[in-house]
Amino acid sequence: MDRADHAQRADGAGAVPWPAVALFVGTAVALAWLVALPLWLGDGLASPLVGVLLPVMMFAPGIATLVVCLIARVPGRGRGMRFLGMWPLRPAGRTIGFLVAAVFVPPLIVALTVFLSAALGLVRLDLVGFSGFAGALEQAGVDLSVVPIQAVVVGQLIALPLGALINAIPAFGEEIGWRGWLLSALRPLGVWPSLLVTGAVWGLWHAPIILLGYNFGRGDVIGVLLMVAGCMAWGVLLGWSRLRTGSVWPAVVAHGALNAAAGLLALLVAVGERPDPALVGPLGAVSWLVLAVVVGVLALTGQFRRDVLERPRDPRGVTG
Repeated sequence: MDRADHAQRADGAGAVPWPAVALFVGTAVALAWLVALPLWLGDGLASPLVGVLLPVMMFAPGIATLVVCLIARVPGRGRGMRFLGMWPLRPAGRTIGFLVAAVFVPPLIVALTVFLSAALGLVRLDLVGFSGFAGALEQAGVDLSVVPIQAVVVGQLIALPLGALINAIPAFGEEIGWRGWLLSALRPLGVWPSLLVTGAVWGLWHAPIILLGYNFGRGDVIGVLLMVAGCMAWGVLLGWSRLRTGSVWPAVVAHGALNAAAGLLALLVAVGERPDPALVGPLGAVSWLVLAVVVGVLALTGQFRRDVLERPRDPRGVTG
């Protein structure tokens, strides 16, 4: 009996390889802090290095995945592609459908968050003159007498699918770690615990930049907790796509689409408004409500049932 067989529990699912999980999380977190260190030693988010270091930081979980596969050997030899959800892509039809949905659903959720926030009186929008966006462009020196602001906004919206695919490149660096390796390793905990724990780790991993004021504009523990909550909410949806298809690629594209749509509020906000990202941002409290409704509908229609999701596997690659 090899280690994988010995790890099998009576319910058919393997035990969580906690030493490997600790190595993965420790490596990903250490690399994130290492990449962010020049920002801490310099001008923070005002540093000209931000545009380079933040995309580089996104590859830290991918490097941690490589480390844990080589050192801890989880999963076992020859099982890595399937364990990480990179291959095979079957059933192909379902995976392709989820990939298409991954391009459009996150921007739709962000848009619903914006409009719900407006309906709740948390932000004022300008859907005619787009005065807030126009003001920002004028401050940046853009001449709007050549192209109407409405045409610019439409162009931005049309470009969202392309932006999702471009952003999917650095998003792969994260997702191969979060929804690829970590979620698979935690599957013996059960569907919901593995989804929520993965999301919590994802959120905490952002601490080096959240504490500098990224995303929520507050460099304190509350900012980190807001990020954890936002990542747990989005992590359930991204993780569900991973488990429902057996593929990490829908989560990769959805993560890219979320990042591409993060500035949607800036397109629609009225001039003079200062919306609180902790409430109305794509990771803010209103988005948690929208995501709760989406996840609730999925749960009520049986999409989180054990027999609907792919069968759990032992963290070393043995099917449960």
